[in-house]
Amino acid sequence: MAAELPDGIAIEPIWAVEADYAPDAPEKRPAVRTEHLLRMIELRDRGVIVEVGGFTDWSGSLILVRASSEEAALEIVKADVYWRSGVWSGAKVRQMGRAIHADELPKP
Repeated sequence: MAAELPDGIAIEPIWAVEADYAPDAPEKRPAVRTEHLLRMIELRDRGVIVEVGGFTDWSGSLILVRASSEEAALEIVKADVYWRSGVWSGAKVRQMGRAIHADELPKP
């Protein structure tokens, strides 16, 4: 598969987590949003999270995670205050390939 890639391009395996908002998320979220956002930005700054954000239709959030397994990616989400407080009611995890410049691959 690497032979199919243009020079200087790599595919980084990451996990896409779609976290569903609970029906009462708009009421629960304000009390815990600051804690959630601070943690997400800290994890992004450390390189654990590639990107994170909520869908504007209140259906849920998308979290792109660097993790060793599906279970590890889900544990990152379950450790968040949105999960613990019931803002998120469930999650779907899928592995994906992120197209990047080869020099952007995280160092082991």
